[in-house]
Amino acid sequence: MESFFFSAGEKRYRVSEFGSVDAVQLRRVDISNGVVFATGRFQKQTQQIDISNLDRMIMLVMAKEGSVEITDHHTGNSWKVPEGKIGMFASSRQDITLRAPSQPQSDLFILFIADFFLKRYLSGKASAPVDFLCHKIQQELTMESVNLQPIDALSLYIVQRLLKVDQGECMASMLAEHRVSEFMIHRFSLLDIPLEDISQEEAALASRAKGILLEDFVSPPTIRELAHLCASNETKLKKVFKKVYQMTIRRYIQKLRLEEANLLLREKYYSIGEISQRVGYKHQGHFAKLFFSVYGVYPKDLMRH
Repeated sequence: MESFFFSAGEKRYRVSEFGSVDAVQLRRVDISNGVVFATGRFQKQTQQIDISNLDRMIMLVMAKEGSVEITDHHTGNSWKVPEGKIGMFASSRQDITLRAPSQPQSDLFILFIADFFLKRYLSGKASAPVDFLCHKIQQELTMESVNLQPIDALSLYIVQRLLKVDQGECMASMLAEHRVSEFMIHRFSLLDIPLEDISQEEAALASRAKGILLEDFVSPPTIRELAHLCASNETKLKKVFKKVYQMTIRRYIQKLRLEEANLLLREKYYSIGEISQRVGYKHQGHFAKLFFSVYGVYPKDLMRH
């Protein structure tokens, strides 16, 4: 059985089509051995990709417009990635169909990443996203949904830059791989990875605090107030929260605020100043610096793109 990731042959960067049916309008781009993406825009047509092989992979499905249905023929399970969402899936062997039903408008981006590509970046820490995902696809699972989250401005920005890479450039493969790495880093950073050494009591306490912060991260309670709401004390809550979520409570509030800003920037309904205020920052300059420190790009660049 031919591997999904070895079709690039001698070329390090190749553009082709998925399948041999004339109606298929999804481009296949082999960036390098181990990284492939599909992309396409089409109207009122059903598009389908059938994949059957033994490759271990992570698959990221972005439905910018329209939706994508995924069927695992091994188990009969199916999933849907609705419009405006990115779904992450893990698989150790495939007999799957990705189907975009006939819709007024479809705009899709699907990234396939082989385990041997991911293994370059193993850290030896079970809590690291790459290690977590590599471990998952070493198991005998056919297809599993790992994550489903909204498309944000940074994800769109990176993908648009990736799609602008000219295959005729002398370093097209290197540049495209760099863009893919940026996309992977961002999407993997959004995963909540369970740790094995967390007790039920610790998990419950951290989860209560997280739930309260999710309800209002724009004007959150103080740590003392949060500890009281969780029937705990400040010292214990701070220690347990950091152990479970690998970050301080203040850092988590910042993370929630910037993620919300990232989503608002995608819509382009508000100015940067308005977005800053809506997520809890009084000063636009401070907000912009924080955003850059986390995402490596200023909000104004995402608004401009």
